[in-house]
Amino acid sequence: MRLVAAAGAVATVGAALALRAVAAGDLAKYGGDALYTVLLAALVVLVAPRATPTKAATCALALSWAVEFLQLTAVPAELSRRSTLARLALGSTFNAPDLFWYVVGAASAWAAHTGLLRIRARHRT
Repeated sequence: MRLVAAAGAVATVGAALALRAVAAGDLAKYGGDALYTVLLAALVVLVAPRATPTKAATCALALSWAVEFLQLTAVPAELSRRSTLARLALGSTFNAPDLFWYVVGAASAWAAHTGLLRIRARHRT
C-alpha cells in the first residue's frame, strides 16, 4: 500500500503541475486546491498504510482546512515571502471557497482509495 500511496502522491504532484501548465484562473486555482487535499490523503496513507479511505480523506481534509484557517493569521504570508516551499505548502491568503474544493479533493481521494481497495480485494480471491 505504501508503494501505491507514494505513486499516487507523485502522480498528484504531476497532475497539479500539468494543470498549472495548461489552465489558468479558477480552474487552475480550485483544481489545485482539490489536488492539494488528494496529495495530503496520499501522504496520510504513505505514513499510515492501514488507514481506511474515510480516515485518510478526513485527515487530509482536516489538514487542508487547518492550513486554510491558519491563513487568517500573518504567519503563512510571512513564511511565504521567505520561502517558495512555504508558499506552495501554506499559501498566504484565506479564501473561503477553497474550503469547498478541499472537500472535493477529499471525496476524490476517498473514491480512489476505496476503488483501489476493492480492486485489491478482487485479486486476492
